[in-house]
Amino acid sequence: MITANNCRVVGAVYADMKISFLIHNAYGIGGTITTTFNLAGALAERHDVEIVSALRHREHPNLVLDPRVRLRALVDLRKEADHPLHQRPAKVFPSAEYRHHQYSELTDQRIGECLEAIDTDVVIGTRPGLNVHIARQAPQRVLRVGQEHLTLDNHPPALRTALRRAYRRLDVITTVTEADAAAYRRKMWLPGVHVEALPNSVPDPALPPADGTAKIVIAAGRLVPVKRYDLLIEAFAQVAVAYPDWQLRIYGRGEQQPRLRELIERLRLWNNVFLMGAATPMEAEWAKGSIGAAASNFEPFGMTIVEAMRCGLPVVSTDCPYGPGEIIQDGADGRLVPVGDADALASALLELVGDDERRRRMGRTALENARRFAPGPVVAQAERILEDALASRSTGGRTATEQNHHRSNSALIGRSHAARDAAHAAAVGALRAIRKGRR
Repeated sequence: MITANNCRVVGAVYADMKISFLIHNAYGIGGTITTTFNLAGALAERHDVEIVSALRHREHPNLVLDPRVRLRALVDLRKEADHPLHQRPAKVFPSAEYRHHQYSELTDQRIGECLEAIDTDVVIGTRPGLNVHIARQAPQRVLRVGQEHLTLDNHPPALRTALRRAYRRLDVITTVTEADAAAYRRKMWLPGVHVEALPNSVPDPALPPADGTAKIVIAAGRLVPVKRYDLLIEAFAQVAVAYPDWQLRIYGRGEQQPRLRELIERLRLWNNVFLMGAATPMEAEWAKGSIGAAASNFEPFGMTIVEAMRCGLPVVSTDCPYGPGEIIQDGADGRLVPVGDADALASALLELVGDDERRRRMGRTALENARRFAPGPVVAQAERILEDALASRSTGGRTATEQNHHRSNSALIGRSHAARDAAHAAAVGALRAIRKGRR
């Protein structure tokens, strides 16, 4: 149990917490890594923070990590890719998780040993498979938090079943949107687990915001089918006919690059649409534009939308599940259009391209509205969530959400405890067997 002896309370916030993040591979590139680095760095202002990377494949991270945050890895693939235990499939990391092929009995062992010995107040998982490890192997004296950076409905049925069983041992689950938090509460029976939305944060810009005068639309992200850059290019073809001096710049790398380049050639948009490659950080590129654009079929959150707005750009986006509709206020700081509708996307872009005053006014509103995603407000919310959970554990009480779960499901709680204890025993047994070389 966390007490005032090892977690100092200042006002309404626990200060000097020890917080550990467990991440897949901190040495790669991706939205989860970015937002974890952002949150860890902001929390390090007042807390002792470390990031534990399950895997490592290079000497230094691709992204810049706040020097106050410690980073350590459990399995170094540069040296241990051929380890005998790494040739055997993982048994704790759920097989239905799409990263399962990258995990093994070696990662089961290293993660289990790390969690068993962890000297921290809070441990935070950053993907479903790692959340399962925390649920089954982290000691009860530690506050166990599972972050969801995708969505419940995006997970295959087999994974949802595995999560439903394991997540009952967590204390807190955070999602990046209110819609996904509601889905967890509605579809997963998790008595005693607090579920709350915690959006991703974007650092305060270091450069002046865009002034809305540049004739440039900017999009950024992985060049993969779900992002629908083909739809965006087709929509921008209509913009280029009416306003040939405007450009679309697309930043990112991915499998769709050859197909997108072919589409640009076929539509004869050589002078209007440019595949810019990856840019890190993106802030300087956003500041060169006047409008942000996103055409995805699906966005668990919409990190690039927030990045663009934080640089003073109104954003035209498809109103896809789940994030854009919770970020953009249609008509105030951007536009939301139906998914897959190139004409509607083109019309919304043309509205802003053709009206300088409206575009600049919406850019100023975007800059103001996006402040809620700054590190300060997001970290304050994260601290409040942890504070509530720690207080509930230390007093043996329940939050209002937990009380509702308890009243409505009291007849089933005994069975849930037996199931989660069995799962925990199985995970511990598997870890011990690995250590003793029985399998």
